[in-house]
Amino acid sequence: MSRTLFGTDGVRGRANSYPMIAEMALKLGAAAGRYFRKDGSNVHRVVIGKDTRLSGYMFETALTAGLTSTGMNVLLLGPVPTPAVGYLTTSMRADVGIMISASHNPHYDNGIKFFGPDGFKLNDEAEAEIEALAMNGVELAMAENIGRARRIDDGRFRYVERAKASFPDNLRLNGLKVVIDCANGAAYKTAPEVLWELGADLVEIGVSPDGLNINRNCGSTDVSTAAAAVVAHGADVGICLDGDADRVMIIDEAGNVADGDQIMALMAARWADEGRLRGGTLVASVMSNLGLERFLAGRGLRLERAPVGDRYVVERMREGGWNLGGEQSGHIVMTDYATTGDGLIAALQFLAAMAETGEPASALSQSFQTVPQLLKNVRFDAGATPLETDTVRAAIADAETRLTGNGRLLIRKSGTEPLIRVMAESEDAALLERVVDSVVEAVEAAV
Repeated sequence: MSRTLFGTDGVRGRANSYPMIAEMALKLGAAAGRYFRKDGSNVHRVVIGKDTRLSGYMFETALTAGLTSTGMNVLLLGPVPTPAVGYLTTSMRADVGIMISASHNPHYDNGIKFFGPDGFKLNDEAEAEIEALAMNGVELAMAENIGRARRIDDGRFRYVERAKASFPDNLRLNGLKVVIDCANGAAYKTAPEVLWELGADLVEIGVSPDGLNINRNCGSTDVSTAAAAVVAHGADVGICLDGDADRVMIIDEAGNVADGDQIMALMAARWADEGRLRGGTLVASVMSNLGLERFLAGRGLRLERAPVGDRYVVERMREGGWNLGGEQSGHIVMTDYATTGDGLIAALQFLAAMAETGEPASALSQSFQTVPQLLKNVRFDAGATPLETDTVRAAIADAETRLTGNGRLLIRKSGTEPLIRVMAESEDAALLERVVDSVVEAVEAAV
């Protein structure tokens, strides 16, 4: 069964433009309700969280209408991180969890992500079935079986306690000055609360959402403000989350940035030393740097690669029984603690390493030398298929030939934006630039 609405991370697009319109959200809510309420009883429930986008109000209301119309009872969490929805779906014995967020995208985008009763994101097959129901229509509940909706006021606090429980009981953050950038997003209250309760001295950035400033000049996709704050305040470390707090970037005391690959390298090495890294394996996406693979191999550990998207990383982790994975973009998945990427809990793991070893952030955040990597994006119009043209295929084949033995090439269509991503790795900088530009020029000509 094919999917056209769902991408690599739910349904996503510009708010009030198809498919991210209220009507489609209502249909998706009704479809999800019918999919999960198969026995027709009124004991089924769904939890809904959202980030701080203005359009979240509209989608929250539309989803609630669709879900209750098929007899589902709705529990509204308000603004909470995406991993909180995964956790509370299971904690509150819900049949489905929904997060309204476009993650790291600007405010004018939004998205709808679905979690199953086990707290993990739905697989492609389940999404395809929900999409088919949404497009074809569903049978509504009888009037006496319409669902109810209620606000859950303490969902944020439940997640705060969950996050704190991941931090070693014998450690404190007393004496550490931490810059925390919440991207004016879903963790604008939870992240500072957790860090303050653990003893950190905080400098807070991106904690004043107005519905339009999420991810704007802040967060994990724009760390410049936080990096400057670390240096200006003499902070020990900076933590940059994205709009729904499932990603993180770490900034050391000199303002240098560590991405998801470097964070995973530190965690994998520490967990392996502690006997906690299951199967001696880390799962990462095809975008992760070759330097990470070499670092792990040097320690007798293995890197398992998955398609781009934290959902696919998690699926590979579950298939292999592994407990640590993530993406270069800052998704860090620790199934000992969470069912999806959790930027705050990953940051706590890094802070625990600082507190335990006494090492500065700079000594912990650069575990390996990265292989030069170049990524360029080409935007295309909806419906265009530039990767299927003969000229683009020829350019890709030529680039792969030129990189043989000197690096690797990865071409992919973004699952969240209308972009073709062209990425290559090579220690030959001139070759790297030439092969990427040759493919980009061919794609640009095709679109």
